[in-house]
Amino acid sequence: MTSVAFSPDGKTLASGSSDNTIKLWDLCKNKEQATLKGHICYLSSLAFSPDGKTLASGSEDTTIMLWDLVTGKEKATLKGHTDSVGSVAFSPDCKTLASGSWDTAIMLWDVATGNQTDK
Repeated sequence: MTSVAFSPDGKTLASGSSDNTIKLWDLCKNKEQATLKGHICYLSSLAFSPDGKTLASGSEDTTIMLWDLVTGKEKATLKGHTDSVGSVAFSPDCKTLASGSWDTAIMLWDVATGNQTDK
C-alpha cells in the first residue's frame, strides 16, 4: 500500500497500491467495496473531496485521476506535471484541486472542467 485516505463521513477508506489500483473499503462492513483501475504506475496520493462525491488520485505516471464515487467511474484525467504527483488536496468548496509533484510544480485545477486554473 502506498497511500490511504478516509472519506469525510469516515465510512470509507481508499487505499492506493503499487499494483496501480485503488481499493475502496466499507469500514462499517469491513469489506472491499470496489477496485478502481486506470493509472499505469503506482499510486502516490489520494484525497476525498469534502462533499465525499469525488476521489482524486495522484500517480508516478504523472497524472491525476478524478473518480466519481457514486458510479465508481473515472471522471477525468488531469495532465500537466512532468514527474510523479506526490500530493493532491481539494479546496473546502470542492471546486479546486491542488497537486504537488516531484517536478517541483504546484498546480491548481478546476474540478468541474479538469483544466488548470490560476486561482
